[in-house]
Amino acid sequence: MSTQQNAHRLRKGRYSESGCIYLLTAVTHQRQRIFQDWYIGRLLVREFRKAQEDADATSLAWVVMPDHFHWLVELHNGDLPRLMQRTKSRSARAINKARQSFGVLWQKGYFDRALRREEDLKAMARYIVANPLRAGLVEHIGQYPLWDAIWL
Repeated sequence: MSTQQNAHRLRKGRYSESGCIYLLTAVTHQRQRIFQDWYIGRLLVREFRKAQEDADATSLAWVVMPDHFHWLVELHNGDLPRLMQRTKSRSARAINKARQSFGVLWQKGYFDRALRREEDLKAMARYIVANPLRAGLVEHIGQYPLWDAIWL
């Protein structure tokens, strides 16, 4: 079964707690490589920043890949479903407007993993931002414009 067919299972038993740290991943609909266009990727980044401005979450690290993103956050207000719904909805509207298109941008659901504070968050951030290197998109992380981490 594909991820799309199992999306409903991603929501079962999900629990989120303010003050906890989560690694979040969302994938574009049909794995479209929408974020190959870095301008479009910056529209998604703007929504990460909006979540921080709204005090929903603090972004610790993120990377926007051509067809998905990884986002390490400390959750503040609300819960993960609300944070992800707002981020995906707002980004879809902005991206569809910029592309003068309509339609589905994101696959249903998302992946999340709660991290314990004693885990090496800096190592996790390095792993996240190194995704473009492992995918062969660039030879040096400085060549890739769609990432950030508070420690780097």
